Amino acid sequence: MKYTRTVIKTLLAGLLTGAMTAGAHADSVQVYGLVGLYVGSIKHSGDTESTRALNGGGLQTSFIGVKGSEDLGGGLKALFALESFFRPDTGEQGRSSADPLLSRNGWVGIEGAFGRVSAGRQTNPTYAVMSQLSPFGASVVFSPLTVQSFIPSYGRNVLGDSVWNNVVKYATPNLGGLRGSVLYGFGETGGGAGSGNTGIHATYRAGKFMGAISVQRVRMQASTRLVDPQRAWLAGATYDFGVATIYANTIRTSIDNGNKTRLYDLGMSVPISRPGKLMLEAAQTRTDLKQAADHRRTTVSFGYDHRLSKRTDVFAIYSYDKRTDKNLGNTIAAGIRHLF
Repeated sequence: MKYTRTVIKTLLAGLLTGAMTAGAHADSVQVYGLVGLYVGSIKHSGDTESTRALNGGGLQTSFIGVKGSEDLGGGLKALFALESFFRPDTGEQGRSSADPLLSRNGWVGIEGAFGRVSAGRQTNPTYAVMSQLSPFGASVVFSPLTVQSFIPSYGRNVLGDSVWNNVVKYATPNLGGLRGSVLYGFGETGGGAGSGNTGIHATYRAGKFMGAISVQRVRMQASTRLVDPQRAWLAGATYDFGVATIYANTIRTSIDNGNKTRLYDLGMSVPISRPGKLMLEAAQTRTDLKQAADHRRTTVSFGYDHRLSKRTDVFAIYSYDKRTDKNLGNTIAAGIRHLF
């Protein structure tokens, strides 16, 4: 544990250490995170050659963080979370060199019977809910739903990052299985009335069923204002039948007087032993372009995940990727994930 804490302090360049020191006055402070690595041969549709690589992440992007809370009395709590992605294959901070220090989350808020209000850099719920709507979670490497939605090498249907800057968020309490949230991200551009990102999101759980709806408008990409906003709608559901869990999703996007996309996604997770499960998912996007020929993209992933303990699992995954006007891509990889 001492070694883990030393690594965490080094990777966060002292910032989290300072937060922990300040947190000594809080009621609860927790250090946590995830380390994942995978090795394999990677080729997306359109690539001329495959790439052999050892990369960080895999089923989840590696990150480290510290969070805490303080009882304010009267049923109120103050909370904070400071989290950073990192690349264990190179030891670098962030998903790329463009990421800030607190690349995953950096917010403070108040929580009570009314729900939670938080402000700062926060994960976009449209991306976050994908971790529950795909057998591969919100993997930015293997989940067809996620890669076609957010990853440029797969077409990137949904503009904006998986984390938004300058966000004020309200999240409801649990209302009989229903939870909702509303977000506004300030554009912070001169004369930028209406220039911020907005989102409305809801999930509902009842027994083995979970459904989700997300609606968002993106006007800012990081600190750059888009010429035309993009609107995106997600609807998805999952049901655990015992012998298998089924997932189904659709996403629509449109840009004012511009391009449109339609994504359909189906997935299945099948437990074959107490520690092991098979995973299968397919997504197809049709892209309607104003200035070029329309095209379709199909991505399929098949894999096996084996849990070694409550905090550690290993996996092997194959992905097929084909855009109608480009050559076939195949990815095969194996990796390990550890939570702490």
